[in-house]
Amino acid sequence: QVQLVESGGGVVQAGASLRLSCAASERTFAHYNVGWFRQAPGHEREFVAFIQWGGGTTYSSDSVKGRFTISIDNARKTVYLQMSSLKPEDTAVYYCAAAPSTYGTILRNQVWGVWGQGTQVTVSS
Repeated sequence: QVQLVESGGGVVQAGASLRLSCAASERTFAHYNVGWFRQAPGHEREFVAFIQWGGGTTYSSDSVKGRFTISIDNARKTVYLQMSSLKPEDTAVYYCAAAPSTYGTILRNQVWGVWGQGTQVTVSS
């Protein structure tokens, strides 16, 4: 079981950029797909982005497509969410999660069994 720690959140103005990190603790992300999710106060958890463990397949939600990019480093130790053109609507707690790659890359088949503690992103207008 991989352990996840998110970091990189903060308070920024609209239009700014942030890069969130999701680090594997004591293990790498080898054979784990990784997803980013977010939850704003009063809202349900929302899918943001997905990356296959090898980095070959990525998905992003319509709400962030073209603005957010998910990536993984060569050591497969850290997954990043590069966020640009941030909007107040992006304000949320952002979580990363890991799923065994056994089930492939179909998003609905992912079993998000491991979650990080979350990192707060606040975008002011």
